[in-house]
Amino acid sequence: MIKKLTYLLFLILFATISFAQPRLVPPAQKTRILFIFDDSQSMWGEWQTGRKIDIAKKLMSKMLDSLDNVSNIELALRVYGHQSPVRSKTDRDCKDTKLEVPFAPNNAKKIKSKILELQPKGTTPIAYTLEQTAGDFPTCKDCRNIIILITDGIEECDGDPCLVSQALQKNNIILKPFIIGMGLGPEVKQAFECVGNYFDANTEEAFNNILGVVISQALNNTTAQVNLLDIYGKPTETNVNMTFYDQHTGAVRYNYMHTINHRGNPDTIQIDPLGKYRMVVHTTPSVVKDSITLTAGKHNIIAVDAPQGMLQLKMQGMNEYKNLKTIVRKKNDLNTLNIQDFNVTHKYLVGKYDLEILTLPRTYVYNVDIAQSHTTTVEVPQPGMAVVNMPSPGHASIYVEEKNELKWIYNLDENQTMHNIVLQPGRYRIVYRPKGAKETIYTVERQFKIESGQSVSLKL
Repeated sequence: MIKKLTYLLFLILFATISFAQPRLVPPAQKTRILFIFDDSQSMWGEWQTGRKIDIAKKLMSKMLDSLDNVSNIELALRVYGHQSPVRSKTDRDCKDTKLEVPFAPNNAKKIKSKILELQPKGTTPIAYTLEQTAGDFPTCKDCRNIIILITDGIEECDGDPCLVSQALQKNNIILKPFIIGMGLGPEVKQAFECVGNYFDANTEEAFNNILGVVISQALNNTTAQVNLLDIYGKPTETNVNMTFYDQHTGAVRYNYMHTINHRGNPDTIQIDPLGKYRMVVHTTPSVVKDSITLTAGKHNIIAVDAPQGMLQLKMQGMNEYKNLKTIVRKKNDLNTLNIQDFNVTHKYLVGKYDLEILTLPRTYVYNVDIAQSHTTTVEVPQPGMAVVNMPSPGHASIYVEEKNELKWIYNLDENQTMHNIVLQPGRYRIVYRPKGAKETIYTVERQFKIESGQSVSLKL
């Protein structure tokens, strides 16, 4: 009986210990974490149960043990402030930084061993250290490059850590770094916010917890679901590409074609929780959502209004035009939104649009209403044909008659004598003068009428 109780207590204790540890899920793509360790002289300072350097070594060692058997990751260690002592405020080595352990698989123990050897000496050249990390990451097309900076001080040299970090991110060398401040206090938060994701560890316990959170965010996959809402607030819109940009650098991070899965819900996508995103949904016109922040290790919901309807362009009867197109604009907006072909259905956001159909003459349709999940059809009359026969090559133009005014619509090829011109129903005039005629009196003018599906022969 005593043996059974002892065994049961052991199982309970083992389960408690196991579930207390953070769950480190191997990332889908290779993740490379570069630890930057502060070994400046200020790390000799006392902090709760001991000196900062000893506490940092202890907790870092514990964390590295947990990473020892995690697959699909590589680790490296860069240290600053550990080679040259500070002799005075003006006599300090602002290039005191070194990659002590390069990237390699299964080198957590090697990094741990190096950290245990460190003895604080020098200053805090954060900007210069970050700058040097550009060469620490070997070339890799599909790797997540992450920096975790552990420091008890701010920049002590002349560099600008913010500018360096922004350049590294903009050039796709690293993702947004993590910075863990040991006992720095909230007043220095602003100095690091522009550098990366700053965490203020004001106690030893907080440092331990934050270290676990940062590692979890760096490794664990995060999922998201994009709800494209219709006018009723339901996520029914789909089949459109979504581009996720890094909000900070503007770089393209992901492209996903939105999908409704077999359960009838927007499908789940994998997305990195580091940094903020600007999402562009490539509807017509596009929908933009800025400053998207994801909670690491959780399923995130991103919702945007994207109600859509459809526009179909048709020709009554036979279409004599070759590749007839339409300029689509938002109502009262002169900017071209789309060029749509005839006999093709295209989706637009719900609203009103103006159409300029590239017939001869051009056809304008205003205030076209696109409604939710409805196909709006716009038809234009079937054109006719003007067959023009000129006795010799010459200068000729066609004009449409509208309210006692002539409006130019087309110039004929001056080197041709036979012309087949597709025109919309209406009244027209053609004005012609042979090339060889050098007097205005040889100008010829003809009036004619075009009817749908009919041709008119004109001999000049």
